[in-house]
Amino acid sequence: MIKKYETADHFFDEMFMVDDKPHKHYQSLMNNMSALDEDTIKNRHLLAEQDFMRQGITFTVYHNDEGTERTMPFDPLPRIIPADEWEIVEKGLHQRVRALNCFLDDIYTDQNILKDQVVPRDLIVNSPHFYHQVYGVKVPKKNHIFIAGIDLIRDENGNYLVLEDNIRNPSGLSYVFQNRYIMRKLFPELFKEYTLQSLDNYLYEMHEALKYIAPDEKKKPVIVLLTPGMYNSAYYDHSFLAKQMGIELVESRDLLVKDRIVYMKTTRGLQQVDVIYRRIDDDYLDPIEFKEDSLIGVPGLLDAYRAGNVSIANAIGNGVADDKATYAYVPDMIRYYLQEEPILSNVKTYILSKKEDYHYALNNLDELVFKERNSSGGYNMLIGPHATVEEKELFRAKIIKNPENFIAQPTISLSTLPTYTKEGIQRRHIDLRAFVLLNEVPHIVPGGLTRVALKKGSLVVNSSQGGGSKDTWILGNTINDRRQEGC
Repeated sequence: MIKKYETADHFFDEMFMVDDKPHKHYQSLMNNMSALDEDTIKNRHLLAEQDFMRQGITFTVYHNDEGTERTMPFDPLPRIIPADEWEIVEKGLHQRVRALNCFLDDIYTDQNILKDQVVPRDLIVNSPHFYHQVYGVKVPKKNHIFIAGIDLIRDENGNYLVLEDNIRNPSGLSYVFQNRYIMRKLFPELFKEYTLQSLDNYLYEMHEALKYIAPDEKKKPVIVLLTPGMYNSAYYDHSFLAKQMGIELVESRDLLVKDRIVYMKTTRGLQQVDVIYRRIDDDYLDPIEFKEDSLIGVPGLLDAYRAGNVSIANAIGNGVADDKATYAYVPDMIRYYLQEEPILSNVKTYILSKKEDYHYALNNLDELVFKERNSSGGYNMLIGPHATVEEKELFRAKIIKNPENFIAQPTISLSTLPTYTKEGIQRRHIDLRAFVLLNEVPHIVPGGLTRVALKKGSLVVNSSQGGGSKDTWILGNTINDRRQEGC
């Protein structure tokens, strides 16, 4: 079923080596899957889609103000990562998120990294995601990042690189668990050949991480997940996580603030809320402090937050740290706060507010990838080598008009992996969203979400742009006992 395909280019292939043989850790998978005929694979893939639809595992794609609900595309050929390889990734993720958390605590208090000119002051204080409203607010345990989603790619040599940091409201964790569930259901024979690191404890650890940041260290805090509602593209993610953690899923209409305390409306009256895992962007959280026309926020929430009567995860203002221009300075943050060399490298990034970078990028428009600093989901970007002349000229005009709003990077070398398509098994590009829970004992979810660009030749893996996902297998036993350390 799985055959060696043409790899005569610079992309690193996850399954096959240059001598056409599969890597050792893929041999059993290849043997088992190759024994299945095409109809069997097709039927099991169809069962997965039907199962996802029955469970409501969907997302919404928005085009021209119209929403289209789709099942999350699932690929039945898993990604496999050896334990020794993953251990390095784990250490790098742990290091990176610690430094980002230190950075957030610093810029909303003493701003030492700005005073020492390690990161440009203008880049931070002029960022649309730097919120002066929360400057000086004491964040419980100085924990600004309850959960991070760090996007990783592999270069042509197989080295892991960080492509993007997501520390506002990273989505997709529910699909990690559902992908494992459906793989065990459809391909139980594959799991006899491998010992995998378990996902079983991570929703419990997620709940513990929320308890950890409760005000006054309450032993039994009331925790809720605040969602914009069922029409949000990630609503399944919200409902799954709330249900699995045993916390209430609420909308703004379910909460009110009285005397700087947040309450949840229940059939037995008002109940004080201690921790809010919010899946609403900062601008919409409180119509008194931010967008006054927000219908999904809670009036007075920020005042209760300032008073220390409620914890909000992730903390307000985190967006300044996952700005695509700030990203370029994360290696410097690691050196500054931790006195360590970065374990995981960045992709080379050109900041177009810099004169030298601006001229280089415009002169190499055909070769680079351009991104708006604060966009996500694969939107508002230009992949130079794949763009039309018209698309490039339109983007050039945008850059010239507002260069500080863009960054540029070399065309990314996403690794490839066999993927089930309508045309049979073909190679497709993948990345990895790794999830980090920042608790007293940080936890990295073993594997995370492998996203796959289902369109032939595409380098865009986002589900909103036609991407899907694979189950991610980390071999060996879980080792995850590194304690959180100070900045």
